[in-house]
Amino acid sequence: MHVRFAAPDWKSLDVLQSEAILAPFFSDERPLTGVLGLIDWRLCGFVSRLILRGVVSGSLGETVLLPLRPRFAADKLFLFGLGEQAHWDPALQQSVTERMLNVGTAARVRALALVLPGRSTGKVSASAAMESFVRATAARREPDEVVLIESPEAQKEMSPILQRERRRALAAEY
Repeated sequence: MHVRFAAPDWKSLDVLQSEAILAPFFSDERPLTGVLGLIDWRLCGFVSRLILRGVVSGSLGETVLLPLRPRFAADKLFLFGLGEQAHWDPALQQSVTERMLNVGTAARVRALALVLPGRSTGKVSASAAMESFVRATAARREPDEVVLIESPEAQKEMSPILQRERRRALAAEY
């Protein structure tokens, strides 16, 4: 699995070469923030309207698939409910990260862009989110490519963790 980073901005999102974007959000997150807020804006408030109509709630365990074309290069948007922010904890961080990767794999998405759970609202630090991601991907071969959408500051904090895991994987091969 090849892992790389992209910034959470229009320039990066417009050239993102992924089949799908996987974005989590809290049921009480209003307005939508981070990458999902940008996507919602580009979709003229489509996600927000679905929330207002009760079609999408953000409840823990909810997974919704939406089309992104023609406004994005990626085909699909997977939304993942995180429940209420007050109930968030590290165990949920791990299980939601694993669920997001499982859904991407089950949908046969070979190249995906991932917003790590809890990052858009600052509930989870960059290093804790990366450690959770590393644990969730430890025994996986799929997807082929994962783009983590993170700010440049978070990328600096996450890169050493990713490099450590790459070194471990190489050492395990020998």
